[in-house]
Amino acid sequence: MRKTVCYTVFDIQNFKNNLLEWSRQYDEVAWLDSNGHTGAYSSFDGLLAVDGLTGISTDARHGFSNLAEYQSQVNDWIFGYLSYDLKNDTEFLSSENLDGLEFPDLYFFQPKKIIRIQGNEVDFIYLNMVADAISGDYDVLSKGTLQQDKSMATDGDVHVKMRIFKDEYFSKVNQMLGHIHQGDIYEANFCQEFYAEDLKIDAVKTYKKLNAISKPPFATYLKLFDKYLMCASPERYLKKIGSKIISQPIKGTAPRSKDKEIDTRLIQALQTDEKERSENIMIVDLVRNDLSKSALRGSVVVEELCEVYSFEQVHQMISTVSAIVPTDKNVVSLVKENFPMGSMTGAPKVSAMKIIEDLESFKRGLYSGAVGYFTPKADFDFNVVIRSILYNETKKYVSYAVGSAITAKSVPEKEYQECLLKAKAMRQVLEE
Repeated sequence: MRKTVCYTVFDIQNFKNNLLEWSRQYDEVAWLDSNGHTGAYSSFDGLLAVDGLTGISTDARHGFSNLAEYQSQVNDWIFGYLSYDLKNDTEFLSSENLDGLEFPDLYFFQPKKIIRIQGNEVDFIYLNMVADAISGDYDVLSKGTLQQDKSMATDGDVHVKMRIFKDEYFSKVNQMLGHIHQGDIYEANFCQEFYAEDLKIDAVKTYKKLNAISKPPFATYLKLFDKYLMCASPERYLKKIGSKIISQPIKGTAPRSKDKEIDTRLIQALQTDEKERSENIMIVDLVRNDLSKSALRGSVVVEELCEVYSFEQVHQMISTVSAIVPTDKNVVSLVKENFPMGSMTGAPKVSAMKIIEDLESFKRGLYSGAVGYFTPKADFDFNVVIRSILYNETKKYVSYAVGSAITAKSVPEKEYQECLLKAKAMRQVLEE
């Protein structure tokens, strides 16, 4: 059982900063920040979970069934992630590419302490065993600014390397185009890794810098002992509210401009770009098919199609697809039947994943997976792990990956430039 105490806090930004500094003392931390973005499916402004009482860490084999058992046994809030390589649990697939990060394929924990921010209201939702700490924790978090380490976010020279170079990227994209022209697939998301070795970073400071640049609606800071995620994701994977599930895939990217007239033209160009719209619509069809596996007959609805949203560095084309599911459907099964997300795979999904595995040069792991939570009421919400920096502190290995959708109309040079645009924020954060 949990005890909930609500406080009113007027300097929310300072409170958020204090939360991250205060969270350093814990081995398991999940921080989700909407950065002020609001919409029909917004649930909070910020949500922090720390200090695991129980947890589950596993590889892909039987990953979803292990998670379902854990979720039903705990019957409480659980926070964690699903790596992309859980595809091997949903289909007859494998992941044999280089894994520099070595994250488990799945990790969830039951936090002793949850702090939820909505407007100026802050709820402390603590397990009864630690409920006596609520008042003291509030005092620490609400008074002044917690002292911050004044050291740099990165320790030492930063030498970011490319897992593949431009010529090899072009060669692999052309091979993927060959599969498309042969009719093996219609679209596939092809990704590449950038990495740095023997590098020590301050994960909290790195996350803050990345978040300040991007300010996305699904920002995430995740710490699981020596493994970290600093995520500036603009994309929701899957959300459940009662009997409704919602997916909001992104396909279609354009740069921002500081000149308002040019920026407006960039939006208009993205809205009418035939290639970008076709990419998005293909994935919407894939998502509709995935949701229909769980949905009540006739309940799958496209609520938004190819709407353009503007973020700090890019414009994005986003669609919203929803469905109604049976109330007795297992919540983990709902996630499994839609995993991995179509925006990071392609169509047809299984064929695209096989070709991706063959052509990519790294194991995606948590990149293009999902981070989120399940509630005691069997609702959930997960983002898509993109625009992210991943860090194995023990190995001193830092990684970020980017990708783009390859279709019959793709031009390798343009796809390469799109990848560099998406990588800009992560490189800037590490090299400043």
